[in-house]
Order: sequence, then C-alpha cells, then structure tokens
Amino acid sequence: MGDEPDLTPRQELQDILESITGNVYFQPPATFQMKYPCIVYALDDMNTKFADNVPYAIDKRYQVTVIDRNPDTAIPDAVALLAKCRFDRYFPNEGLNNYVFQLYY
Repeated sequence: MGDEPDLTPRQELQDILESITGNVYFQPPATFQMKYPCIVYALDDMNTKFADNVPYAIDKRYQVTVIDRNPDTAIPDAVALLAKCRFDRYFPNEGLNNYVFQLYY
C-alpha cells in the first residue's frame, strides 16, 4: 500500500478514543492544561498469559477517564460500548465529572 508505518496497539487505541472525542491525552503530566470534554488514559496493568511457564500473550489494561463539565454527557456511554471495557467508578472533582473505566486493549 503506502509507506505508512504500522500503528502500535496503543496508537490504535488513541485513534479509537479520538473518534469519540477530539481531546484525548495519554499519561499527561500534572501541569498539563487539558481542554474539556476529554479522555485521559494511562497504562494500568499488564496480564501475562502462560503456557508451560512460558509467556505467550500480554493483555494491557488501561485506565480510561472521561472528564466533562456536563453531567449528562454521552461520552461515557460511547466509551462503555468499547470491547473489553467496564465502568469502574464516578467521582466529581472541582466542577468536573469523572467517569473511570478499565479497558483491555
């Protein structure tokens, strides 16, 4: 096809999340100024599968947080529909609504 490099799974996830909302941040530093609504995600865990004590697959889990001023935003519903995703918790913080998910990708 073209000379485009293959995307890593994390880059593929980035593209999927950007299709839900335009502001998507991977592990932003604490001082980073985010634009809302947004999705923030970070690697949270790695589950290694073994056969005969030899690793053969690694499932990476990401913590995905939707942050929006609007408490009735549709963004969490769109994230919840992703494969291997489950809702973890909700919490308000400084006028922002935070919807936290665990997503294997």
